[in-house]
Amino acid sequence: MSDQHQPGETPQSWEEMLRSMLGDGADEVMAEMRERGIDPTALGGPPDPVMMQYALAQVQKMLSAEGTGPVNADVAHDVARQVAVSEGDPSLTGRQAKDATDALAVAELWLDAVTDLPPAGGTRRAWNRSEWVEATLPVWNELAAPVASSVSDALATVLRDQLPEGIDDGEAIPGMPAGVLHGLGGSIDPAQMMRRLGSAVFGMQVGQAAGTLSHEVFGATDVGLPLLDSPDTVLLPTNVTAFAEGLDAPIEEVRQFLAVRESAHARLFTHVPWLRSHLLSIVERYARGITIDLDALESQVRDIDLADSDALRSALSGGVFGLQNTDEQKAVLLNLETTLALVEGWVDEVSAVATLPHLPHAIPLREMIRRRRAAGGPAEQTFSTLVGLELRPRRSRDAATLFSIVARAQGTTGRDAVWDHPDLLPGTQDLDDPSGYLVRREAAENEHADVDAALKEIFGEETVGDDRPTGDTGSGDTPADEDGPAAEDGPAAEDGPADEDGPAGGAKGEGQA
Repeated sequence: MSDQHQPGETPQSWEEMLRSMLGDGADEVMAEMRERGIDPTALGGPPDPVMMQYALAQVQKMLSAEGTGPVNADVAHDVARQVAVSEGDPSLTGRQAKDATDALAVAELWLDAVTDLPPAGGTRRAWNRSEWVEATLPVWNELAAPVASSVSDALATVLRDQLPEGIDDGEAIPGMPAGVLHGLGGSIDPAQMMRRLGSAVFGMQVGQAAGTLSHEVFGATDVGLPLLDSPDTVLLPTNVTAFAEGLDAPIEEVRQFLAVRESAHARLFTHVPWLRSHLLSIVERYARGITIDLDALESQVRDIDLADSDALRSALSGGVFGLQNTDEQKAVLLNLETTLALVEGWVDEVSAVATLPHLPHAIPLREMIRRRRAAGGPAEQTFSTLVGLELRPRRSRDAATLFSIVARAQGTTGRDAVWDHPDLLPGTQDLDDPSGYLVRREAAENEHADVDAALKEIFGEETVGDDRPTGDTGSGDTPADEDGPAAEDGPAAEDGPADEDGPAGGAKGEGQA
């Protein structure tokens, strides 16, 4: 057309800008705008060409990406990086990096004195927010993928049902500007487009949450899940400094306390080999069992403009999927909450024992972290919407009390031995009554010993119980008719701070976090 500007020229009006971007689809888009009461010729000008190009490019990019899976990883990455740097994310100085890695090194020395679990053995790192996003985003995508797959299918079903009959590939789709299809080559299967749209929306959600979390976390483990494949320990100096500014404790103490917690998490996830897969598999089982309420979903997206990705993301971010927990789902959720509480409780107890002799503000710092984890934040709430789970250790105080009781009765070896096997983990009854845990565990061990004794009578010297021939005590297990691992002559109670206002202080009787 005569009024379409030439390449390299600056558009002088919104109409010119639309024609330059949308080509043959511009007339249809402008006609639709006029029907909605917006006259492109009356918008003034010139428009910001960068913003206009960006807006259309985002929609086209979302719909043109192929093979991205239930969560569009490219969109998640772009959004997460943008959110991570939204308040500034400068590169770390040499001094910041050294202070962080030195604190992680000291943390290992302090932990060596209070736990039998050895150091994780990875590299000590200092990251800014963008580096944290790059390293942890794959796990967030993995966690969201099962439910994203279900939601994308449901979204495709709902939106496809809303399309007029007879729409073929390349035809205009209500709510979708013709210029978008023009930018995609003019043809796309509507059902395929809806799945891509769902994938992109979930990518935006995951990216938003991961980017927000990058402003809140202190390391790679403090959300309770193992976010790295490697045994590295990490601190984010920018976030540590921001957290310390509102506290009475010196920055050096705050940094060191958080370094001890990070290193304790890393030891646990590294040397309890089944724990990482156990946690992630619980999340996956829960997510795969989620059902989607199509009626609730349809009511939310019925009037959504498909070209408005922000409006679609907003509509899908308020728990609108009608997530319905079955009895099996509730059991899996309880299992996850209990395991997260045990992880947090062990780290809480061990870190308190390690820091109390060295840090004057160890007790108030411990309480501050407890409250912070119990309250959660906006990013955790977003992931709750995405996956249907809250990654908060609701009962970490009860779990810390349990580990403190075991340590006083059986020493650090007995406390750390709680992680020997997933089937031996304390359950909700043990968190309800931590003081009775050892009695119940001893009773269970005696019951198993009685079964082994009965099998011996039946099968004689053949393999029974733990698959060792009878008579082979292996690691020193006592015969079934004697006191087992909970015998009273076990390791003496340590003269540590657990008996006072330290690790167990304030834990008893405080109920759930």
